[in-house]
Amino acid sequence: VQLVESGGGLVRAGDSLRLSCAASGTGPKPDVARWYRQAPGKQRELVAGITTGAGNTNYTNSVRGRFIISRDSNTVYLQMNSLKPEDTAVYYCMAKSLTHQIEYWGQGTQVTVSP
Repeated sequence: VQLVESGGGLVRAGDSLRLSCAASGTGPKPDVARWYRQAPGKQRELVAGITTGAGNTNYTNSVRGRFIISRDSNTVYLQMNSLKPEDTAVYYCMAKSLTHQIEYWGQGTQVTVSP
């Protein structure tokens, strides 16, 4: 399974962006999909997750109420509203098959939020 992110860019504080993570290829079907981010000089952190079946979601506290994770058959989305400069980071999509303990990662997409 290959993951390709898109939708990043340079925006101003208060703006919105929607990231997409498109899956293709063959392999064990993921059970969960997550968005992570990594800012310069910081560790990668989990932003949001969703189960591919029931669509149950979870968010880190700093984005809850502003970001929304969703999915359709082959794509996971991250709708980011009310963006803040501290949201600036490279955003990565990850999908995981819990049964087979296999993770798939995208290449990352840069999100930059100016004050």
